[in-house]
Amino acid sequence: MARRDGGAPLRGVPLRVLPVVNVLAWVSAIFSLTMLAPIVLAWWGNDAGLLPLLDSLGGLLLASLALIAATQRYQRELGTRDGFVLVVGLWTILPAVAAVPLLLYQPSLGYTYAYFEAMSGLTTTGATALSGLDQLPASINLWRHLLSWLGGMGILVLAVAILPLLGVGGMQLFKAETPGPIKDAKLTPRIRETARNLWLIYTALTAVCGLLLYYLGGMSAFDAVCHAMSTLSLGGFSTRDASVGHFDSPLIEIILIVFMLIAATNFATHYLALTGRRLSVYWRDSEFKAMLLLVTASTLALAAVLYVHAIYPDYGTALRHVAFNLVSVATDSGFASVDFGQWPIVVPLAMLLLSSVTACAGSTGGGIKMIRTLVLIREAGRQFTTLLHPNAVRPLKVNGLSLPGQVVFAVLGFIFLYFMSITVLTFVLLLSGLDFVSSFSAIVACINNAGPGLGVVGPASNYGVLSEFQVWVCSFAMLLGRLEVFSVLVLLTPAFWRN
Repeated sequence: MARRDGGAPLRGVPLRVLPVVNVLAWVSAIFSLTMLAPIVLAWWGNDAGLLPLLDSLGGLLLASLALIAATQRYQRELGTRDGFVLVVGLWTILPAVAAVPLLLYQPSLGYTYAYFEAMSGLTTTGATALSGLDQLPASINLWRHLLSWLGGMGILVLAVAILPLLGVGGMQLFKAETPGPIKDAKLTPRIRETARNLWLIYTALTAVCGLLLYYLGGMSAFDAVCHAMSTLSLGGFSTRDASVGHFDSPLIEIILIVFMLIAATNFATHYLALTGRRLSVYWRDSEFKAMLLLVTASTLALAAVLYVHAIYPDYGTALRHVAFNLVSVATDSGFASVDFGQWPIVVPLAMLLLSSVTACAGSTGGGIKMIRTLVLIREAGRQFTTLLHPNAVRPLKVNGLSLPGQVVFAVLGFIFLYFMSITVLTFVLLLSGLDFVSSFSAIVACINNAGPGLGVVGPASNYGVLSEFQVWVCSFAMLLGRLEVFSVLVLLTPAFWRN
């Protein structure tokens, strides 16, 4: 038996996890039904993805129903610890099953790379290990983009409704402003209300983006739908090997820039603006203003660098290509219109580092998030004031809200673990034989869910050139970044499994 002082792990850990397994089985069963959309497309177009998708649907549905039946008697209300297991379990198991259609369609891909592709989709990273995207069956391409779109929605619910309960989400800083905030210590029905509001906004924005790409941008209906899903999820998947560069259209790039910035904005802000019919909500949001200022200033400066280096004949052309690719990388989308890996290294490296801080909390983007960056900057300013005026009392405020000390400490702890994770995983890739630029950029791109890196994993290549071990490391980095580090690492602590 376990000691009552909590010093020894519970021997009943498997029994504690079974209620979570029951929920995971239900989610997997529901998730399997999303394959119906590409199945209908495959049947309609008579493409080669039909049988792999049908086999995957049947197998996953049967396995999920069997697991539901086996764990049904363990159902109970889930608490905080269960939430951690559930969140990590979802983002680990769903890619495992989502990879099956890819593997059945292309057995030569291997499970490692199929899992990487599915993980990239569901975490909205946009890094791909596949080549020949232009020749992929439409149903398989739709499945990839559907994973990205569903992952983006899942991330919104995670960030706004679930992670605040666990104390690790960026949205914990703005609980009072979230639509349908959850303040109880358990997973309550109010999450359904929050999720419904987010679904409506997310789906509507995706539809508008797709219509603009089709009617104004001149994309085919299929390309418009897929790229709209990738844009709002900031997933960066494309139906083309050349990504957005295939279309070579300034108008398409402008549409995508606008919607990538919309997707990188706190969806709670969108909700408040729509329900209150007041655009002034955006201008009162410090995070949104900081994001726009950073993106605009960086675009103008880096375009000047390319112009000075004579990469493009005029500043306007440089501005066009920098604007699109910088917004794409900085917001953690991952689209590319040119091979920016060939630019002077300072430009793509700056873009990659921007991917760490640009996206807002409560968006589909990854990285540290702008809100944490603002907290750090203002805390640094407060420290300067304290050095000059030791007795001064200066509360730390963001958006007019005073933040308690424990929130600042939580941000500092997150930043430490974030950078330590990048350092450790970069060294792991270096030890595996990968060069420094490729190692560092791959980890930064994956942990920020930004997509392409530099070097051998640059925009002109893909992650299929990496070894299986290196791909697993990158898959772990994607998971770590998507779940904001704490959610994953807390499961590795003995204290989590003690009574």
